[in-house]
Amino acid sequence: MVSKLFFLIIFVTCYISVSPECDSEQCQVQEDEEEVQNLYSKGDNVIFQQINEAFEAYTPCQNGNNCSCYLPVINADLKPFSKGIQKEMLMAIRDRGTKYQIFNHKLYREKDCLFPARCSGVEYFIKPLLEKLPDMDLIINCRDWPQINKNWGMPLAPIFSFSKTPDYLDIMYPAWSFWEGGPAISLYPTGLGKWDEHRKRLTKAADLPWDKKLKKGFFRGSRTSSERDNLILLSRDDMSLVDAQYTKNQAWKSIADTLGQEPASEVSLEEHCKYKYLFNYRGVAASFRFKHLFLCKSLVFHVGDEWKEFFYDSLKPWVHYVPVKSDASKQEIRELLEFFQRNDDLAQKIAEAGHEQIWSNLRIKDVKCYWRKLLLKYAKLLKYKVEKDKDLIPIY
Repeated sequence: MVSKLFFLIIFVTCYISVSPECDSEQCQVQEDEEEVQNLYSKGDNVIFQQINEAFEAYTPCQNGNNCSCYLPVINADLKPFSKGIQKEMLMAIRDRGTKYQIFNHKLYREKDCLFPARCSGVEYFIKPLLEKLPDMDLIINCRDWPQINKNWGMPLAPIFSFSKTPDYLDIMYPAWSFWEGGPAISLYPTGLGKWDEHRKRLTKAADLPWDKKLKKGFFRGSRTSSERDNLILLSRDDMSLVDAQYTKNQAWKSIADTLGQEPASEVSLEEHCKYKYLFNYRGVAASFRFKHLFLCKSLVFHVGDEWKEFFYDSLKPWVHYVPVKSDASKQEIRELLEFFQRNDDLAQKIAEAGHEQIWSNLRIKDVKCYWRKLLLKYAKLLKYKVEKDKDLIPIY
């Protein structure tokens, strides 16, 4: 028995002594693989923590019939004018937008409108409010870009714009594109327009069950900003992960405008609903497509956090969408996509929360409600008697 035990010890010792160890190159490879796994684990934990903290801090907002979700935006935009609005303040920005006037419950506008479809979209929402609105003068900016940058030494003045960054003091109003206008492409030659109709069509397209959606990212759009380049380049590296391609816009001249490749065909909003992960990038200003993407019941990846429309603050990062840095690298975008591919239930949870927020709280009646509250609060700030402007033409 002792001799057998001795033999076993000798055998094990000899086996250990002759067991080959990894050479330096093999060991380095093993260490590198372990380091990558640890990094992925740390990255996942950071995302899990951000999502958990976001949901714990989130208090759902329900508009009901009074668009209360957006009241903080109205109050914040009008706060700089809390001491009142003088006529001279509007005169100083007369050339920065289209002048409107509500006088004796009728709507008037200067004769020339730079963007007729946009003016029409604005007027659609003001018309039904006229009977309940007091007299007021308005300067409404229908351009893409906001006007009053607080860092440029510009005088404080009340101008209405559909979108802005924190650097601007413009008063946000619901964009004309809720009814008319918006980006014009071959699929939508007169602009996106008619939000209520898109809600119906996209709801039908979103009937596709979650597990039937393509498990990859998707983006189509023109190269209005280089922020989109890394997603396009990632797609060219790995089309199985994300299908992202540039399309033409009015300024397209050559493949240099589509990052060295021929422009892709445009894709309808309904077709977007086939994909689990949809990317939203700003354009010249805030993106008109943003609200539409949520109706697909897909997970929205929202890139950048500066440009906003009036409803953006009601949407919370990690609760309703995945926030992505505007300068995110290909690797960072890849890691986010792969994280949600590995955590499909979590992706679906955020997608459903985003859809619910937009579907329940960004209805046409919410847009009309916002216009009503905004104009009533604005009118109370006017510190002068409104006199009929004879240079304006009647609209309604």
